[in-house]
Amino acid sequence: QVQLVESGGGSVQAGGSLRLSCAASGRTFTRYVMGWFRQAPGKEQEFVAAVTSSGGSTAYADSVKGRFTVSRDNFKNTVYLQMNSLKPEDTAVYSCAAHIGAVVPSASRYEYDYWGQGTQVTVSS
Repeated sequence: QVQLVESGGGSVQAGGSLRLSCAASGRTFTRYVMGWFRQAPGKEQEFVAAVTSSGGSTAYADSVKGRFTVSRDNFKNTVYLQMNSLKPEDTAVYSCAAHIGAVVPSASRYEYDYWGQGTQVTVSS
């Protein structure tokens, strides 16, 4: 069983920055591809970013490329999402997820095995 706990959400004005963290339990964190997804009110959940187990490869949704950066610290069992130049359309509940034993970062939420509870990000104009 893997437990994921997000933190770092909050309210910010457009153009501002936030850094989300996701702490994972378990001793095999280095075997997980980690992903970030978000869900805005009335919309389907969408892929944001993902990082391979080593941190050597990442993937991003087109809507966040150049503004968001995903990274991980395998010593701390933590994955991060640095969000810069935030826009009102980034407002959503952000969740991290773990894909056990994966090699490449996936944008499909159906491939992830464990999920955190989510953290709210609100960007005002």
